[in-house]
Amino acid sequence: MKPFPIQIAVAVFLLAGCSVTGQEKAAVAVAGIDDGFSATNREVTKQEINQSIERGVAFLVEDQNKDGSWGSPRQTKGLNIYAPVPGAHHAFRCAVTAMCVTAIIESDHAKSDDEVSQTLVRGEDYLLKELPKARRAAGDAIYNVWTHGYGIQALTRMHARAESQKNDARASDIRQVIRSQIDRLERYESVDGGWGYYDFRYQTAKPSSSSISFTTATMLVAFKEAEEIEGIDVPDKLIERAIDSINRQRKHDNTYAYGEYLKMTPMRGINRAGGSLGRSQACNIALRMWGDETITDDVLEEWLVRLGKRNGWLSIGRKRPIPHEAWFQVAGYFYYYGHYYAALCIEALPQEKAEKHKNMLAGIMIELQEKDGSWWDYPFYSYHQSYGTAFAVSTLVRCR
Repeated sequence: MKPFPIQIAVAVFLLAGCSVTGQEKAAVAVAGIDDGFSATNREVTKQEINQSIERGVAFLVEDQNKDGSWGSPRQTKGLNIYAPVPGAHHAFRCAVTAMCVTAIIESDHAKSDDEVSQTLVRGEDYLLKELPKARRAAGDAIYNVWTHGYGIQALTRMHARAESQKNDARASDIRQVIRSQIDRLERYESVDGGWGYYDFRYQTAKPSSSSISFTTATMLVAFKEAEEIEGIDVPDKLIERAIDSINRQRKHDNTYAYGEYLKMTPMRGINRAGGSLGRSQACNIALRMWGDETITDDVLEEWLVRLGKRNGWLSIGRKRPIPHEAWFQVAGYFYYYGHYYAALCIEALPQEKAEKHKNMLAGIMIELQEKDGSWWDYPFYSYHQSYGTAFAVSTLVRCR
């Protein structure tokens, strides 16, 4: 069957819309990034943001497992994720639990709500017990790198909480686990530098995996946060190799290849601006945190503009069950991930530049919250509501 003219027009528009042209940049600057920038096109109030956060935290309290973790390998129908048992699911559960602990701490609700506080303590205890046990699930499945990265982020916030409570023994235990997670990431670093989560090459002890741009960016953000703690140091060479890996995947417009194995096909859909819309924010903020002066405020703002104006393209992949089935090979699990790192980019901007972007981001998050208070972007056993909600809460915290 021949495509209708409107289908052809849409296809041409998608291909043409992969990057921002010089004329579009100028138009955006003149317009003050107003036209179509917010999902709501209205001012989002602080009260709306706080209510949305409260509903999200309430969902996490209700969703927690008895052992203090979040998520499980239930709900397997129609899934398309390779997950060798039991290691993959231990890694998933630890990573998702770390994200939920981070979100609850950042929400500040544990300070005033006993039930939230008890939920948080159970989650923290689970992480201190289980994070040191996380390993690669199989020679070709290295999902545990996500566990170590998000584990470090949760642990840094747990450490600040322990210090504020003058609990020196717990703070010391947390520092020990942070060091163990840094050690794990050093062990599972790709031979090329950076990190991937599959090794389909040779499955070597030191992974021969292709480093993945946004996975590596995730670890760099976690490392920078960890180094704020006195006595925590990340090996310089580990950081340098990771930065070099991201830069090898970086294009002139701060679009980033999905992974090094795709860097020689820069115009493939997933490597174009539309495909990079959910990961450029992570790569940009990671490089900025580690001193890359080419990641200016203008670069951060340009990619925040892209995220706002083209949010519909990224959202087309949301809730689709097959990875990379949407345009530009976008997968559903890019969605809340990309918005969380966009929030970190906003945090790095001066206040006068940040406000309009906060309104855009908050508007998107609030409109997509489910009736039960959760958020989710990809059907993933029973982990998806937990990680989506954690990302969304942490995003909204930076918008209020």
